[in-house]
Amino acid sequence: MAEPKNAFYAQSGGVTAVINASACGVLETARRHPRHIGKVYAGRNGIIGALREDLIDTGLESEEAIASLRYTPAGAFGSCRYKLKGLDANRTEYERLIEVFEAHNIGYFFYNGGGDSADTCLKIAQLGETMGYPIQAIHVPKTVDNDLPVTDCSPGFGSVAKYVAVSTREAGLDVASMCETSTKVFVLEVMGRHAGWIAAAAGLACEQAGDPPHIILLPEVPFEQQRFFERVRECVGQHGYCVVVVSEGLRNPDGCFVSEVGGLDAFGHHQLGGVAPAIAQMIKAELGYKFHYAVADYLQRAARHIASATDVEQAYAVGKAAVEMALEGRSGIMPTIERLSDEPYRWGVGVADLAEVANVEKKMPAEFISEDGFHITEAARRYFLPLIQGEDYPPYRDGLPAYGRLRCVPVEKKLPDFELR
Repeated sequence: MAEPKNAFYAQSGGVTAVINASACGVLETARRHPRHIGKVYAGRNGIIGALREDLIDTGLESEEAIASLRYTPAGAFGSCRYKLKGLDANRTEYERLIEVFEAHNIGYFFYNGGGDSADTCLKIAQLGETMGYPIQAIHVPKTVDNDLPVTDCSPGFGSVAKYVAVSTREAGLDVASMCETSTKVFVLEVMGRHAGWIAAAAGLACEQAGDPPHIILLPEVPFEQQRFFERVRECVGQHGYCVVVVSEGLRNPDGCFVSEVGGLDAFGHHQLGGVAPAIAQMIKAELGYKFHYAVADYLQRAARHIASATDVEQAYAVGKAAVEMALEGRSGIMPTIERLSDEPYRWGVGVADLAEVANVEKKMPAEFISEDGFHITEAARRYFLPLIQGEDYPPYRDGLPAYGRLRCVPVEKKLPDFELR
């Protein structure tokens, strides 16, 4: 029997509370198939780990350390925002990848990320045809933004949705208790550049009329200042206070981001500033209400202590499925989450062609947005609720989460250094 090919796993883009659970699924499953998969290398800081030949030998990690990934947030091997250009635009990078894969006998590629990462994975899946080196590339879905198409939800989203809904409810109680003599308006900014899934999930905190959030501002709904001011004034008049949850990608009617500060990130996306302080200052200038605001930022995607059990299970499942699909000889695909029923909630793992996933953003459907554009519908609640169910607490030591730590021992390099362009 021929020597089994080795595998390469890497994490990409913004990390989540459960991306390491997917890594755990990949690594534990690969270890169960030593006759078909040799060593599993991880890229230090994503795909640039492959380009720099900066590989980590995961085989030197103990079973206990690998198991700890299931309850450890962030990216255990380091992530990056680096998108490969087209083959014609930068052939040098692709030739370098092939050199590294050949040098380390890598035949399997597992890339854990969002839409841009799916594009990178698709390009690598096509390398065998264009450059004469067979590589099975499987994309492992991950994004807190929940904007990957085909899959019912994206691993990482359920936990950030739970965090935002819980934080909205708790902050709402705080503001309500002080609004008579103090803060009248609280604005919470959450992630979501083009799609409002995270902001919309805050609507789960509202169980009955009058509960916060009173207003949800979504990228899918153009921001009209006067309509917004009228609703804020109405909420303060009725309830004594107003809680607003706003997506970072909120846009004016002309299509410009309310919080755009100029410049592009490594993926070519507009860099956004703080939309919460912008909205809060508008309220102060127009209505004169005392305000407070918060920017959830990294806290929302790092909060493994309050992760959704459903999300953890799904993140592990897609990592496991990626390896199983590769062992079946498949490539250029992504495991998906398929919703089988709402009540009771049942789900399974499906599959999507990467050509249908790469660079496609799934936005909030119209039926999930209330008629006035300021809240969510019952259909949205039915969709969101199962995704935040269950608690999966990490172990605690001295009152703090005892997250896992890996050794991340580097693999000996065999090639000359490579400079990123």
